[in-house]
Amino acid sequence: QVQLVESGGGLVQAGDSLRLSCAPSGRTWRRYPMGWFRQAPGKEREFVAAISDLGATTYYADSVKGRFTISRDNAKNTLYLQMNSLKPEDTAVYYCAASQATRATMRRDEYHYWGQGTQVTVSS
Repeated sequence: QVQLVESGGGLVQAGDSLRLSCAPSGRTWRRYPMGWFRQAPGKEREFVAAISDLGATTYYADSVKGRFTISRDNAKNTLYLQMNSLKPEDTAVYYCAASQATRATMRRDEYHYWGQGTQVTVSS
């Protein structure tokens, strides 16, 4: 069983930046394609960004394109989400996830392992 742990969330003002991190707990790990999703109160969990196992391919939701950057350091088994120019509508719980698919994917149903989430709040 893979367990993922996110960190780096917090309360910031509009226009600020945050960097989220995600790492697996335990010793069993391989280079899964990974992604970030978010869920705002009263809304469904939505796709934010995805990255392939070696980092060569990335996908972004239109709402974050140009502001967020997904990356990974496989030597450290860590996934990142750099969030710049944050807006109040970015407020949500952010989840990292790992997929057993063979390529990066934007589909929530193709992710098999999830973290517990980290809160990001952007004030106006």
